[in-house]
Amino acid sequence: MNRIDLLKKLLPGFIPLFVFIAADEIWGTRVGLIVAVLTGVAELLYTFIKERRFDKFVLLDTGLLVVLGGVSVAFDNEIFFKVKPAIIESILCIILAISAYTPLDIIGGMTRRYMKGVEMDEAVLSKFKQTLKTMFFIFTFHTLLIVYAAFYMSKEAWAFISGGLFYLVFAVYFLYEFWQIRKKKKQLGGMPIVKYEDEEWLPVIDDEGKVIGKVLRSECHSGSKILHPVVHLHVMNPRKLLYLQKRPETKLIQPGKWDTAVGGHIAFGEDVKTALQREAYEEIGLKDFSAKPIGNYLFESEIEREMVYSFVSYDYKSINLHSDEVTEGKFWSQKQIEQNLGKGVFTPNFELEYVNQLRDRLF
Repeated sequence: MNRIDLLKKLLPGFIPLFVFIAADEIWGTRVGLIVAVLTGVAELLYTFIKERRFDKFVLLDTGLLVVLGGVSVAFDNEIFFKVKPAIIESILCIILAISAYTPLDIIGGMTRRYMKGVEMDEAVLSKFKQTLKTMFFIFTFHTLLIVYAAFYMSKEAWAFISGGLFYLVFAVYFLYEFWQIRKKKKQLGGMPIVKYEDEEWLPVIDDEGKVIGKVLRSECHSGSKILHPVVHLHVMNPRKLLYLQKRPETKLIQPGKWDTAVGGHIAFGEDVKTALQREAYEEIGLKDFSAKPIGNYLFESEIEREMVYSFVSYDYKSINLHSDEVTEGKFWSQKQIEQNLGKGVFTPNFELEYVNQLRDRLF
């Protein structure tokens, strides 16, 4: 279930609230409650006739409406009816909290169940999960506000807080997300993120490096911050000079800057060693080389998040720039690197790796 579907499913629960306010003004509280309950039942029957099934979410909502509305009528106290929206949202808060803060993928399961026939890749689910914490806090705040309004505010104020305010808050939230997307596109130079039929799949991993799904390459560079693995190979000669490549001006990310000799994504289904050998040949022509692991670390920029597996090799003699992947390369001394740090000469990724790993381990 995506966010729009969720809001659509919540909408029927708010209609009886406004029916109650209108009926209460004309016929009084008792009649208003009865009319509101009947409206909820009518909505449930309409859903059944239209979809030939009872939607569990709508069924729960209507069931609570009937029970609490009936109690309100029996005891001539509207408070039971008024807290119904808070109970529904409390259930949603619990679902959001479990999905956001535990490994249990309730939201993912709901998405697959409610959107049958639609192919959902891991990128969509990962993006959705990133918003769960925000939605949890919004729902929690709104739930508490409903309870307060039910006991201490007028019927009109309670109806607005329970219904209209809910949609206004989410409208503001969606506008903010839209603004964020536009901002990220500007950071990418205004270039749209396009998916191609032959685009490669990359593994989605957790913070421990375990593969938990797959994602299209373009999604990783769209600002989604989906964690995916990459390999880096540092090439040195006996004089302790470090070979760096210059990124082509046509690159989407960090064009024209000096970077690690070899850097590339691990394809879905590919192991680290195979990816390292493949990327080294594609970028600088190295084949059948030996490499030692330096370590791994998390790197995060404004538009991507990577788990970097770093290696070093001293098999420098067979370097052969033979593709469009790399247009220029040369060896740098430690002094040259130190003099150019922080001046926009190197990629942020390389500078981070140099300061945290290479400076002490290779030089």
